[in-house]
Amino acid sequence: MNDAPPPADQAPGAPHPRDCPRLIGQDAAEAAFLEAFAADRLHHAWLLTGPRGVGKATLAWRIARFLLATPSAGNDGLFDAPPPPGSLDIDPEHPVARRMLAGGEPGLVSITRSVNEKTNRIRDAIVVDDIRKLNRFFGLSATDGGRRVVIVDTADDMNISAANALLKMLEEPPARTTLLLISHQPSALLPTIRSRCRTLRLSPLNPADMQVALSQTGAEIPTDPDLATHLAALASGSVGAALRLISLDGLRLYAEVVAILNSLPKLDRQRALALAETAAQRGAAERYELLLILIDIALARLARTGATGTPPAPEAAPNEAQVLSRLAADARRGRAWAEIAASITSRSRHGQAVNLDPAALVLDTVFKMQETAAG
Repeated sequence: MNDAPPPADQAPGAPHPRDCPRLIGQDAAEAAFLEAFAADRLHHAWLLTGPRGVGKATLAWRIARFLLATPSAGNDGLFDAPPPPGSLDIDPEHPVARRMLAGGEPGLVSITRSVNEKTNRIRDAIVVDDIRKLNRFFGLSATDGGRRVVIVDTADDMNISAANALLKMLEEPPARTTLLLISHQPSALLPTIRSRCRTLRLSPLNPADMQVALSQTGAEIPTDPDLATHLAALASGSVGAALRLISLDGLRLYAEVVAILNSLPKLDRQRALALAETAAQRGAAERYELLLILIDIALARLARTGATGTPPAPEAAPNEAQVLSRLAADARRGRAWAEIAASITSRSRHGQAVNLDPAALVLDTVFKMQETAAG
């Protein structure tokens, strides 16, 4: 039996980013990198930013595969030079592509949260020893034209010691080395790290690109048009978010949240208790986390409805527009929902940090929503 925890850089229900054959909907980011490569102005460090689940890690692995398999643009003479590459695509039969797929490419290192050997669990952060392993990597003889590539997934996960260790490498980068830093929240990184990287920002996917991207993951995409619409609304252009919703039955969970909101201010206690029990079930930690996120989404959509006078489109659950319009009928009610959203989010995160009973936390959240609806 293999008791090893799943990789820290692989989303639940999704293939590993190195295994994704295509990157959907991020042509602008790919073009910006290719332009720098073709002009022989390849920066030594790139910061790949954007919302979770839009393809940052997939792009990082595509760039790594491309760099290790493609001669430098400056290696050719002025005459008979081949045209610059038009895409990051590399033949899957290329030796680099085959080695990367097998996890044996010597020119590449991927830094993620490592496994604590004492607990056999993935650490909460990338620690300084994870970064120091790069010193040995940089000390090895380079192959295939001398390129090396480092992927850090994610830079947000580094603790302060790890961040400072990486900063030293960014300040004195090894020759012919490219560092690819993935970040969901670049504003939280050290300013000195950001200043030493060139940023590639990835955007949320449009609905058509979302469908294509989901189809290549092998996930069971809803065939019902209404469910597909609800999924797109909740995922907000993030394939990773959509996969999480699919694998954890998120559409049904959000529909339950909306049904409870629909009962307010009276409150359907049976439904509220059932929702709380869902969060408290054994082994339901990911589901619990998702439920808190979905409650945040519902409150944000209520606040937006009050502020704009119109519920967000498309709906993310059956009858959602009517529920939002009734509970957030004007700007005053919208402000009330925005204020309670901030309070509930803070309380939820604190409750998670101190390991409060999930069922009690969910019920307390529902009661706060009831108070707001009655106000």
